[in-house]
Amino acid sequence: MTQYFGTDGVRGRVGEAPMTVDFALRLASAAARVLAPDGGRVLIGKDTRVSGYMFESALEAGFVAAGVDVMLIGPLPTPGIAYMTQRLSCRFGVVISASHNRYEDNGIKFFDSSGSKLSDEVEREIERLLDGAVVTRDSQRLGRALRIDRSRTQYQEFCASTIPAGMSLAGFKIVVDCANGAGYKVAPRVLADLGAEIVPIGCSPNGRNINDGCGSMAPELLQLTVPGVRAQVGLALDGDGDRVVMVDELGRCVDGDQLLYILACAQRDAGMLKGPVVGTVMSNLGLEHAFAKHGIEFRRAQVGDRYVLAMLHQVGGNLGGETSGHILCLDKTTTGDGLVSALQVLAVMKSSGAGLAELCAPMQKYPQVLLNVRVARRFDPLTIPSVIEMIGSLERRFDGRGRIVLRASGTEPVIRVMVEGYDAGLVKSAARDIAAEVESVAAKAAGTAAAPAGS
Repeated sequence: MTQYFGTDGVRGRVGEAPMTVDFALRLASAAARVLAPDGGRVLIGKDTRVSGYMFESALEAGFVAAGVDVMLIGPLPTPGIAYMTQRLSCRFGVVISASHNRYEDNGIKFFDSSGSKLSDEVEREIERLLDGAVVTRDSQRLGRALRIDRSRTQYQEFCASTIPAGMSLAGFKIVVDCANGAGYKVAPRVLADLGAEIVPIGCSPNGRNINDGCGSMAPELLQLTVPGVRAQVGLALDGDGDRVVMVDELGRCVDGDQLLYILACAQRDAGMLKGPVVGTVMSNLGLEHAFAKHGIEFRRAQVGDRYVLAMLHQVGGNLGGETSGHILCLDKTTTGDGLVSALQVLAVMKSSGAGLAELCAPMQKYPQVLLNVRVARRFDPLTIPSVIEMIGSLERRFDGRGRIVLRASGTEPVIRVMVEGYDAGLVKSAARDIAAEVESVAAKAAGTAAAPAGS
């Protein structure tokens, strides 16, 4: 177990532990000693949160003091930092972002020299050094800092290269929502360079509007805009650009499970699908059943792209993802990339001549309800006898045609309650009953009333 690193780096409310300037300075010093003990270069990127400036400066100071040269590339999607870390031969890369969270939060996550996320062992080694003093090398061994903002065009060129050579998106009218986040420059430019007509929304960041009523977590404006401007398709990234959801020509949202279905079927038909497709315990049961009809093997990993990635490596697969739109196309890149994933779907649409609605129609989603129970501290709900008893009773009512998943979030102090099944009414009532029981347990443990569940 790690004290600070969660499923996706360190994250929290700005100004509260651990997301303080002092902690960022110590984290940089510790990371430099583990990841670049003999010097080298680190790439630092960020999203558009106003707090990114102070964390960028703190990390820069810690790395330079530890003898590491710093390259500052400014706002760029998280997968762009992964790619550029490898492209620029850096010892490691750092992203300052809290992904889909609002601007009051921020986070710090790392990539190794290959553009992959750090292992648990490396994260534990960094944490072991956090309580030590910040290291400052002799003056002749200090690092330097350099801004390389214009290098983002190399990432744009890479994204465009992931669709078949010579393919144009001319004839497509695409609404692109960048969540006022890290992709606000590169995503519209890549799509326009490929010939598409672009209608941008959520592309005017001001430091405080990231993920605010826009992006993959709030696609309602996108759903209204796509049919409103008669576009063929819309796509919405999250704040750091590693997730994508899409909207079909009728204004209906197409989530990560449906995108995974489209990509897996296209790869299978082209003879390019390797190994099982990997989803998570939260992937819709309809996806599993649709894959079974097509003879596509499907596996479930824990929630979190790092666990999907680990299972893909384990089973020799090249395609996986989460319902949230975090898709891993390992034949294209090393990490989840919202723009690259969207481009693969657009390429399928272009080559097949089919619309998004037609491509995902064969996958019938089961009714699903997800409730978040806010708690004072995380705990494992599956260790509580009353919760276990309630789940057992409800599963017997589903009679094999439904699923119940409870888990503690790795990024927020909430317990996630997911119920899905053939009967929408039973799904809704079961989710509410379980959430109420978890609330009761949490309230008793904290000695105060728990916050109400919300979707």
